[in-house]
Amino acid sequence: MLILNSILTWVMKKRIHQMELFMKYPIEVQDEMLKKLLAVGRYTEFGQKYAFEELLNYEDFKRRVPIHTYEQLFPYIERQMRGEQNILWPSEIKWFAKSSGTTNARSKFIPVSSEALEECHFKGGKDLLSIYVNNFPDTKIFSGKGMAVGGSLHANEHDQSAASQYGDVSAVILQNLPPWAQFIRTPSLDTALMSNWEEKIERLARETAKEDVRHISGVPTWTVLLLQRIMELEKKNNILEVWPNLEVFFHGAVAFNPYRTLFKSLIPSEKMCYWETYNASEGFFGIQDQKDSEDLLLMLDYGIFYEFIPVEELDQEYPEAIGLGDVEIGKNYAMVITTNAGLWRYNIGDTIKFTSKSPYRIRISGRTKHFINAFGEELIIENAEAAITSACEVTGAVIDNYTAAPVYLEKSKRGGHEWIIEFKSPPNDFDRFGKILDETLRKVNSDYDAKRSHDLALVAPKIHRVAEGTFYNWMKKRGKLGGQNKVPRLYNTREYVEEILLMLKD
Repeated sequence: MLILNSILTWVMKKRIHQMELFMKYPIEVQDEMLKKLLAVGRYTEFGQKYAFEELLNYEDFKRRVPIHTYEQLFPYIERQMRGEQNILWPSEIKWFAKSSGTTNARSKFIPVSSEALEECHFKGGKDLLSIYVNNFPDTKIFSGKGMAVGGSLHANEHDQSAASQYGDVSAVILQNLPPWAQFIRTPSLDTALMSNWEEKIERLARETAKEDVRHISGVPTWTVLLLQRIMELEKKNNILEVWPNLEVFFHGAVAFNPYRTLFKSLIPSEKMCYWETYNASEGFFGIQDQKDSEDLLLMLDYGIFYEFIPVEELDQEYPEAIGLGDVEIGKNYAMVITTNAGLWRYNIGDTIKFTSKSPYRIRISGRTKHFINAFGEELIIENAEAAITSACEVTGAVIDNYTAAPVYLEKSKRGGHEWIIEFKSPPNDFDRFGKILDETLRKVNSDYDAKRSHDLALVAPKIHRVAEGTFYNWMKKRGKLGGQNKVPRLYNTREYVEEILLMLKD
């Protein structure tokens, strides 16, 4: 393993020189990327519809092709799910990354092409390691194993040819990893791709506890549960008593800061590194590249062309997007991508801010809509409204106002959601109201359902009933009265919930 560590460390360092090319010539690299994507996609049904062969530059592309939401691309994706090919992208689509957050279905399905796997997701994984090695040249992470916690895969029941599968993007990646990458990771592929999360955590813990794990990749929520279970099995006080050579946790998907204190209690080492990534179902976008900053280097040579919509434009019927060369530092933008899997001018729903233009670095600032995503549950307004409506119908309640926020994980405690609800007419059975709310959220949001399964990551929602006038008084106190000011239904921090609860104590 020491020899392998030396070889892989050398290979990873070589990639840094290639990254320097797009860092030095970002606009030129992106212009070439768009031309390549248009050339490859011109004979697809989508490319023919918008006459890609006539598009010579970004201005032509922007003028001819509209910005798309998932709902607008869904008719094309649905046909791909049924086995049709050459719709959005010419190469065969055999994989779909499943996630929640769409307004027209319980889950959304993002096509994953062979090019997206090789040139984006795999390349992003290798670059993550390359950047880490460049920052820590004496690293020994390849002398042991890397542990990755993935999702699960399923046969695509919509495809009569049974040629395609869908699952979490992590599962799609794990299933297709090259042999060298499989060799240096744990647990076994069968365990990593299990669908029953309660059984999966148990098997993950038992398999990985005996390995020499040097680095972990995953979402904080599931990683915490796994580490705690390993410590229980091994009867240890912290995870370093199990994995003394653990160096780094590569994390993404949800904000890490709420978890930082908890991780430090589980991994009590000042040398432990926490390294952030921006990897989504739609693509691998950014990697932390500096030890002393959590800013993410925007990766410009992954088969993705980027555009940005100033958030104040989002309410327009036809919002105006700009290219990379026109962005401003500190301004909030919705990110629009065109990819080598056939997502054409796709608004992914994330908002970012640039912290640097030389090179281009970003920070994730939120979502284009209010949401809760503290545990990877991606709860959106539409989910909340459906759940509130169902609970009211069953219990005869009438809602005046509400807001909800996460309850973050603490040592030996599960996370959850906390709701503050003001009723015009209270429910005839408050406990049943809460139960219906929870059950409906599980029905309409598959990621929330997974986190709630067996109370693994999320416990049942905590609901506060407050007196009439509570939200009015709170908005008045904040100077937010008036028709243009709305109560934030969902918020990914506890700022608003804590303000209201504190006000009620006064």
